[in-house]
Amino acid sequence: MKRISYLLISLFIINYSLLIIHSVFAVCPVCTVAVVGGIEITRMLGVDDLITGVWVGGLIVSMAFWLSDWFAKKKFLKPIIRETLSLVIFYLLTIPFLIWNKMIGIKGNVFLGVDKIVFGVLVGSIIFILGVLTEKFLRRLNKGKVFIYYQKVIIPVLFLTIISLIFYFLVKS
Repeated sequence: MKRISYLLISLFIINYSLLIIHSVFAVCPVCTVAVVGGIEITRMLGVDDLITGVWVGGLIVSMAFWLSDWFAKKKFLKPIIRETLSLVIFYLLTIPFLIWNKMIGIKGNVFLGVDKIVFGVLVGSIIFILGVLTEKFLRRLNKGKVFIYYQKVIIPVLFLTIISLIFYFLVKS
């Protein structure tokens, strides 16, 4: 019963905040706090931490790319340096919050000897980057044009979904 009330309160706060916010900057520490809240909600719903970690990793990389694009518009640093800096910033904004909220480091919550959330974040980050690179490769194949509308979103999300399903069946068995 206590979990259900937390879930309802969380959903109310999220819905209320969506109604009153007119403009939002996607790259901010508030996103990290939302990730922590999202992990707690997925736990209440019974989603394995390994799968949640995959999506957190994808979110971290996505936000890092947004920040890197913002740096590029300001002509700040060279591409590889700004992308690396952006990734480091968002890992540092996310992982300490997860440790502080005791979501990382739970005894017995491991996969292949590594904390499930940490493992999921690492795999999700790599898979998201592979999805982005695949999407760029597909554009090059099609002479700069997309094969399908929203390809830039669909490919990375599809990759994250596939790895989530793989982990689901690995953990389930």
